[in-house]
Amino acid sequence: MATLLPLKALCKQFIIVRPVGQAAVPIPGQTCSIVNYTLMSSEGKNKKYWWIMGVLVLVLLGRYLYMKPVQKEGEKLPPLEAIRLDGQPFSLEKMRGRYVVLDFWGSWCGPCRRANPELVALYQQFGQASFSDAAGFSIVSVGIEEDKDRWLNAINRDGLVWPDHILDLSSSLRFFNSPIAAAFGIRQVPTTYFIGPSGDIIAINLPPDQIRRYLETKM
Repeated sequence: MATLLPLKALCKQFIIVRPVGQAAVPIPGQTCSIVNYTLMSSEGKNKKYWWIMGVLVLVLLGRYLYMKPVQKEGEKLPPLEAIRLDGQPFSLEKMRGRYVVLDFWGSWCGPCRRANPELVALYQQFGQASFSDAAGFSIVSVGIEEDKDRWLNAINRDGLVWPDHILDLSSSLRFFNSPIAAAFGIRQVPTTYFIGPSGDIIAINLPPDQIRRYLETKM
């Protein structure tokens, strides 16, 4: 409001025409209403603010829906057959009867590497455990990678001692166009599926401590 007095003085000779965000443009020989301009300016700013907020919400919602796993809890996963790190054939179907954590990760992925110690702890606790309703517990790690050597190095450095490691080579870590990631609709890592003995998905991206509590109730 401190600027109204000089503007009123100017209005004796000029009309002030100023869209939001632009400098004042004087037009000789006219009069103006400071009150009306002030109200219009404030309204314009509010509209611009809410427009930006609306676009931001739509972008975030679109990203969430795009990144959201395709599968849902209670469903079965697509078939997965591959060759393990040790050269042995792997089939997810043959894991029926066991609790399985299917972990899509990458050696280049910071959050994945930070989560690995928790997976190691899970395997140490339940890898040889007996369950009331299952034959055992397994972790299956699918590495979405551009560099095989980097993948191997990360497995060794992080102490991922379980045998079920699968390499899913991708030409683009931005779009995850590797065969297994594409078949499962993976768009971000880590993505984990906690699978029950029946082959149904119990939970998606369930934190390891919650998996631990669940498994403890089944021993």
